Amino acid sequence: MTRLVAVPNVSEGRDEAVLDAIGAAFATHADVLDRSSDPDHHRAVFFLAGAPGELHRALAAGAAEAAARIDLRAHDGLHPRVGALDVAPVVYLEEEQRGAAIAEALLAADAIGAAGIPVFLYGELAGGRTRAELRSGGPEGLSARGTEPDYGPTTLHPTAGATLVATRPPLIAFNLELAPPAALDDARAVATLIRAGGAEGLRGVRALGLELQRRAVIQVSTNIEDHRAVTATDVLAAVARHHAVKRAELVAPAPEAALAGWPEDVELRMPGSIEALLGR
Repeated sequence: MTRLVAVPNVSEGRDEAVLDAIGAAFATHADVLDRSSDPDHHRAVFFLAGAPGELHRALAAGAAEAAARIDLRAHDGLHPRVGALDVAPVVYLEEEQRGAAIAEALLAADAIGAAGIPVFLYGELAGGRTRAELRSGGPEGLSARGTEPDYGPTTLHPTAGATLVATRPPLIAFNLELAPPAALDDARAVATLIRAGGAEGLRGVRALGLELQRRAVIQVSTNIEDHRAVTATDVLAAVARHHAVKRAELVAPAPEAALAGWPEDVELRMPGSIEALLGR
């Protein structure tokens, strides 16, 4: 049976017991194949695989558990967010899966809304509206703009905010640690140069410069929206033109093609490829 993939992100990266409980909720209707978390970002990323007609139930169960255990009013992580279950994209790996992924994402939006969490669609389900647009200013910004949710309650959950739902191809969440000496201003300058629209902009690449104080790391944090156009190796080369890179990490599993040409002399921490996790 063909399985669909979802990559829900939750706004918790420090309490393993909370993440275990949310993972158990996801596991009621899907296989949890990977989980990564970061205390500075204060965020965790789950990688789920499930059958069409079941995967949305896993996302709704995880949303309810996250709402019960995460209070955004006390959240102090670096990563932008608007919800306890912040984003819940259903991912299609081949074009022939796109229709099934769209259907599953809309079922997920409806089920999460029925659990009491307002849902906003983004990407191709919302005419191209982006996560960045919805996240601008955090939950308070979303509320102040008066944007109407697409599913669920018409106002934000008081402690769990909202969930953003989409259908998309694989997104490569990819962080590069700058070699010392490096400062936050260095990372921000590099991010500005390489992101889409920057002076050396890479198409479909989003980038931020961050300081991870718990790990004493200066990082360029990126999202690659189309790995067929820009690989992780391309991003590494762009950053390295301006500052030496000590190591890099993938936040979630990625297609093997996204890592083509990666140099052996730069450490890459990764959870495995999507193909390996799905047994392809």
